[in-house]
Amino acid sequence: MRVYLDTSALNRIFDDQSQARIYLEATSMQIIFLAVESGAVELIHSGALVFETDRNPYSDRQTFVRQVLQKAIAFQEIDQSVLIAAQEIETRDRIRGVDALHLAYAEKSVADYFVTCDDRMIRKYSGNVVTITPIELAVLFSTIQSQEP
Repeated sequence: MRVYLDTSALNRIFDDQSQARIYLEATSMQIIFLAVESGAVELIHSGALVFETDRNPYSDRQTFVRQVLQKAIAFQEIDQSVLIAAQEIETRDRIRGVDALHLAYAEKSVADYFVTCDDRMIRKYSGNVVTITPIELAVLFSTIQSQEP
């Protein structure tokens, strides 16, 4: 299972977990991180993730995200095809800027799932990568694991 985690998902464990949804998403991200560690989930890394991580003002979060992304099986460089795809996403789905770039990277790298905590992105995106929340991916992963002999 090839997965692209956007920055909101990668940083979810640092958010205030007093709200039930944020707590569940943070817990789900821990399950996903374990799945990446075990090799059951193949993580995709990109130039957009580098860009956003480098601009995070919290060094502990930068360090953590970089450590997670070191486990990636692929790094997707920026190129003309990614920029064109991002422009198409901006026009078609009205998803702007770096969010469109993340989705373009996920498409180019043929990710099975794009994981985000951004409901607006999930609702608006109409491309060929399945966009889901961390909770949905953790449940899906658990279901697959329970079906294996």
